[in-house]
Amino acid sequence: MAASTSKQVIFAALAGNTAIAVTKFAAALFTGSAAMMSEAIHSAVDTGNQVLLLIGLRRAARPASETHPFGHGLQLYFYTFVVAILIFGLGALVSILHGLQRIRAPEPIQNPWINYLVLGLAVLFEGGSWWVALKAFNRQRGGRPLLPAVRESKDPTVFTVLFEDTAALTGLVIALIGVVASHVFGLPVIDGVASVAIGVVLALTAGFLAFESQSLLTGEAADPATRAGIAAIARAEPGVDGLNDLRTMHFGPNEILVALSLDFDDRLSAGEVEATVARLEHRIRAAHPQAGRIYVEAQSLASHAAVRAAVMAGGGPGALVSDVPGGATMTPRTTA
Repeated sequence: MAASTSKQVIFAALAGNTAIAVTKFAAALFTGSAAMMSEAIHSAVDTGNQVLLLIGLRRAARPASETHPFGHGLQLYFYTFVVAILIFGLGALVSILHGLQRIRAPEPIQNPWINYLVLGLAVLFEGGSWWVALKAFNRQRGGRPLLPAVRESKDPTVFTVLFEDTAALTGLVIALIGVVASHVFGLPVIDGVASVAIGVVLALTAGFLAFESQSLLTGEAADPATRAGIAAIARAEPGVDGLNDLRTMHFGPNEILVALSLDFDDRLSAGEVEATVARLEHRIRAAHPQAGRIYVEAQSLASHAAVRAAVMAGGGPGALVSDVPGGATMTPRTTA
């Protein structure tokens, strides 16, 4: 269902951006507007980005293999990161450089009314795509504030399209102001300033999306409610004396790796421990279907504490930043 919703949002943005890009390029070449050319480049980049997101969704859906035993879900996060880089490299930088060139050598805009018409239509088309993305994102966030919902979301496709469209609408307003001001005041340099401003908007958008996607790409834990739910199920399972450790990691929007270290009742036989693990996995998956792979380690509390203390002292691969003596003072975005 989530993948279907994401594709609908992306296809809506793809259709709108393709039509808008063609129209903007034609208007920019006809009128000579730098702001309009920046907007055309922006729409062309957005069109390519939608294609990349569709490729990411398709590649992420491939099943696990010998070389990728945990599946290919992280591909989606990789392609989202590439999209952010393209927005910055092909959108922001080109717009800024084009604007600076026009500021150094300003030229009057020819037939500005064509720009007004194109920008007005673009606002309508882009607004439609933005509305589709906003409705899909609102369904996902379930009443949570906007930015916390983005920070906690594990599906980057919808909020990427939403932020792209938001940046596009902002850019359209800036371009319209630049074209009108250049025309009314007879100052073509304002058109170049508008192009630079559009580039800055794209750079800020790209920076935010890159930060969010790299965090997912490098291994984010499940949300706190999911982790708490899994821990509660483990502690309540008959035959489990205690939960030593719980680690989770997203391998895609709807797939979580769960690793548990449990202290089992010493009176249980090996067969009873196996049966307990089977029941536990069934109950976790029933409550949290996204728990695709569950690994359970049987270890006494004392043994686990000794191993953990040794790892923490050295700040090894299993150490949490907040638990390492003398470690970093920055709080990580999420902890497993």
